[in-house]
Amino acid sequence: MTRYLLKRLGQLVVVSFVISVLVFLLVHLLPGDPSTAILGVNATAQNRQTLLHQLGLTKPLWSQYTTWLGQVFQGNLGQSYLNHEPVTRILRLGAPIDLELIVISQVVAFAVAIPLALVTARRPGRPADNVATSVSFGLLALPPFVVAPVLVAVFAVQLHWFPATGYVPLSQNLASNLHGMILPALALTAGSIAVYYRLLRSDLIGTLQEDFITMARSKGLPPHRIMMRHAFRPSTFSLLAAAGVNIGALLAGTFIVEYLFALPGLGYAMVQAVYQRDYLVVQGIALVVAVAYVVLQFAVDFVFTVVDPRVVRE
Repeated sequence: MTRYLLKRLGQLVVVSFVISVLVFLLVHLLPGDPSTAILGVNATAQNRQTLLHQLGLTKPLWSQYTTWLGQVFQGNLGQSYLNHEPVTRILRLGAPIDLELIVISQVVAFAVAIPLALVTARRPGRPADNVATSVSFGLLALPPFVVAPVLVAVFAVQLHWFPATGYVPLSQNLASNLHGMILPALALTAGSIAVYYRLLRSDLIGTLQEDFITMARSKGLPPHRIMMRHAFRPSTFSLLAAAGVNIGALLAGTFIVEYLFALPGLGYAMVQAVYQRDYLVVQGIALVVAVAYVVLQFAVDFVFTVVDPRVVRE
């Protein structure tokens, strides 16, 4: 186990370094430069050059990268070119919103997908199973940016059940916070429900045909006990792996939803920074989100090897 962990940690460090290089280079490939956003389109070439020199953007790329990476190791991701707000503060204020949105969406996804899979897997091919399977196919084809406007049109504009935009901090009012986060979370959770349901249903159907399930039935155990005590756990390995990948993807998937619902999370800040060519904000958010995704996959991979002893650690 120790050798396996050290190997995976070494891979994590290498991948994080590659991510930092790619994030730095990709951001610098964006058209234009921050001097236009700061000074305006009417600024002279001399003033722009002076500003770029002050920002350190006239240095060679390798020099800019090493300077930036050194600051990152010190916990300093820089500050916005436009309002001088530290990137770490943007992350500190926006990350809890992203985290809350992901948690709510996944709680809803598991709460719907797991019971539905448990019910339909016992009688595959029945009308309930056919309807659930058809609906899951439809949900897979609906990305969040399509689901979000539909939810707003129905539940915010027509029924007035939820607000279309806006955010109330969790510390300020719990009820108002949850009330405003329901629609964004539902926009994110549609695809998760479909993936989790289909994976768990398929694995449950396969597990229920195993010899140890037949043995449990021969002992006269009730169906619900067989399902929960014998079939459910061996069928959750694919679900666990999919959840890790899906939650990691939602770290970036929340961006468009936050922008559509005007939630002041990392996604909204990222989109605004791209429009304004605020390079350091884009770099900081992209780096943290990408590294967080890699770390999450590392954690899920480790948990997966612990839960399923059959996984070979190489």
